[in-house]
Amino acid sequence: MWVKVERVRLFPDEKDSNLKALVAGILGVEERIIRSIKIIKKSLDARRHRKPVWVHTVEVELPDGVSLGKEAVPMPPWEGIAPAILPLRRKIRPVIIGTGPAGLFAALTFARHNIPAVILERGREVKERVKDVANFWEKGLLDTESNVQFGEGGAGTFSDGKLVSRTKDPLAHWVKEIFVQMGAPERILVDGKPHVGTDLLRQVVVNFRHHLIKQGCTVRFGAKLTDLVLHRDKVVGCIVNDGEQIECDLIVLAMGQSAEDTYIMLSKRGVMLAPKAFALGFRVEHPQEVINRMQYGKWWGRLELPPADYFLSTRVSGGRSVYSFCMCPGGQVIGASNHPSRIVTNGMSFSGRDGLYANSALVVPVRVSDFEEGSPLDGILYRRKWEEKAFREAKGGYFAPAEGIFSFMKGNTSPEVGETTFLPGVRAVSLAKLLPPFAVTALREGLCVFRQKIPIFLSREANLIGVETRTSAPVRILRGEDGQSVSIKGLYPCGEGAGYAGGIISSALDGIRAATRALRMVDDPIP
Repeated sequence: MWVKVERVRLFPDEKDSNLKALVAGILGVEERIIRSIKIIKKSLDARRHRKPVWVHTVEVELPDGVSLGKEAVPMPPWEGIAPAILPLRRKIRPVIIGTGPAGLFAALTFARHNIPAVILERGREVKERVKDVANFWEKGLLDTESNVQFGEGGAGTFSDGKLVSRTKDPLAHWVKEIFVQMGAPERILVDGKPHVGTDLLRQVVVNFRHHLIKQGCTVRFGAKLTDLVLHRDKVVGCIVNDGEQIECDLIVLAMGQSAEDTYIMLSKRGVMLAPKAFALGFRVEHPQEVINRMQYGKWWGRLELPPADYFLSTRVSGGRSVYSFCMCPGGQVIGASNHPSRIVTNGMSFSGRDGLYANSALVVPVRVSDFEEGSPLDGILYRRKWEEKAFREAKGGYFAPAEGIFSFMKGNTSPEVGETTFLPGVRAVSLAKLLPPFAVTALREGLCVFRQKIPIFLSREANLIGVETRTSAPVRILRGEDGQSVSIKGLYPCGEGAGYAGGIISSALDGIRAATRALRMVDDPIP
């Protein structure tokens, strides 16, 4: 029989072989009768500077009939759950827009039903995209169709590759299993805070593409959706690159949130949109050593521990909050612009997280009432305003405006900034000019609270780099319970760009749901 045991604690300086003895002690059985142990979750508890400990949830195989205590939960071994295969009455011709997680998993869902999708990606494949991004970071040469936002794998290709999600959807584990099949490390199946890293994720998305092609899918790069072909408010095709027409039965719209021209086209075509709250702020960067000391205290350097991360959040005056987002241990702050003369920042790290610096977004929520003037696209215009101002204040060249955290707190008129990882570089700017007053006030109040809780967070080595504007989409493409646009039938918006997901796992799940809903609409007999 199999039982599940939770809260099995193993210190970093203990051998992994001790796990079996610990489990036997918890169950009150002899170690020799344990047939096998499978770790299903492993996370590090380093709270309050106590000695860090790895906390495991395990499945244990025992002989039938063994008497157990209340710590054991009898259960069959975890085998995972895959999306159901639906019976189909006819074939359909789907087109998918975007090769981010929502688009890839929508395509996979169709492929599992023997329906090969046509997948259109406005950017380039990974090999070429990496070169284009390097040219931008090193030389300030921006390609507006191949950059950190656009290209194979979506914006997540140049990120930390986090697979953390608060969802309870059992398909989340299946999504991670697919990532492993495509080349991600197996540790993501058990890590409490799984991540892939940009270096491995680039190969994962290439493998994903090859798999879809083997299933009959067509993947096209440099293929931008520029219009919809409609008949009686229903999708019958799409226009690519302002010329080519592709006939289809439906479109899964898995665009990213940075495709502003696509939002404009959709609005003109009568697709109902709505403004959506989002967040604004900066990237905060510390030496990783500072964060390690902050989180592990005296245990850093004495135990074998991973680079530390953190999450901070507090309420401030005016009913606002300030919180960290997308924390990247051992990473770097990157330029993520996809429009000329605008600065956008993000965080990225490699699988080893072995860089010298740690960074995180530090942001304030922006309410719809802060920017709405009557158009569903007002949020896009609002964030554009701050991105363009950041570019101007940093004097161009795609250098980022930056300021030491103490300088920002004091409101120095002669800002100071230390060393950062940002390429091509930073220029000292008074960052208070680069966000609305409510956000500046909230950030300063929030940082004061963080200093009271964790004094080392306001280190003289810490810098703020602006601006962080793409934590989530500022617009939502309205859809009904059937997953279709409320105004255009056959259009299935999903993922981060549609305003219904945030992060790799939730976007992948939303792509699966979009394709599944489309399949359920198939109700005519196969000819």
